[in-house]
Amino acid sequence: MQIPKESRSRDPLRAATITTLERVIDPLMDLTFDAGITVHEFSRLVRERAVRIASARITRESGRNSNSRVAITTGLGRGEVARILKAEKFCPSRLAGQHPARKVLAAWYDNVQFLGANGDPAVLPIFGKRKSFERLVGMYSGGIPVRAMLDELAQISAIEVLPRQRIRAKVRVPTFRGMTASAIANVGERAADLLTTLTRNLRTSSNALFEATAVMSNIDANAVPLVRRGIAEQGAAFIDGTSSLLTRSRSKPARVPSNISTQCRIGVTAYYFEEELPSDPDASVATADGHRKNLRRNSKGRMGK
Repeated sequence: MQIPKESRSRDPLRAATITTLERVIDPLMDLTFDAGITVHEFSRLVRERAVRIASARITRESGRNSNSRVAITTGLGRGEVARILKAEKFCPSRLAGQHPARKVLAAWYDNVQFLGANGDPAVLPIFGKRKSFERLVGMYSGGIPVRAMLDELAQISAIEVLPRQRIRAKVRVPTFRGMTASAIANVGERAADLLTTLTRNLRTSSNALFEATAVMSNIDANAVPLVRRGIAEQGAAFIDGTSSLLTRSRSKPARVPSNISTQCRIGVTAYYFEEELPSDPDASVATADGHRKNLRRNSKGRMGK
């Protein structure tokens, strides 16, 4: 349903939110179409998530759940709210925390057990009980089979397969490409973290989380490949340094169990974007010598030649 313009103008925050949602939903719609998800399925998912999020929020604020308040918050009927809350949560698969491939590669770069004499990730035999890729995957993948992890890292060009069943790490931070389950899961993980940071900063005036963007709208198209490559190199160096900082800050298992075990999940994501700008709208009314052609409306309401 389209929101009337006069309604938007009377509530600028609501209008800005609707415009923001449009911009966020557009790339999500492209993803759903590529994956064969219908608008009906997407709508059902939004309704279910809205009810569960509203219910958790109301319970957190008031100490008890209320289907009536959930219905008011979401705009859905109480019958639908009750049906959704009684049904089993729709969640076919959900990765908890960091992607397993990221964990494996990070450990390969950080754990001294898998480093070479020069401090770089060691070339590892695929199979073995001690210093091997099999051992690395067993420790950090959360139960992913070694062959599946090998295929995954090879598919995203994060490793190089060498003779005699040995492998070398090529990158510390994997980039998921193509329409694969891992790449799609990565979209959800990264997008959720970014939106959580941005919306949290909307609600607080102090202790805002770091968020910054460097953007310029008049880059020469011929310079784009050079800029893209330079940013990728700087970004990889920044993430590498950040990963080392996070590793040094990681809590160590205590020898004596303690009742106080507060931990936080923190991280930084750097991403590059580019967009081809539309051509100058005046270009279609310019003459061959580059001067703008004056336009006049004649008495019959048609453009003069």
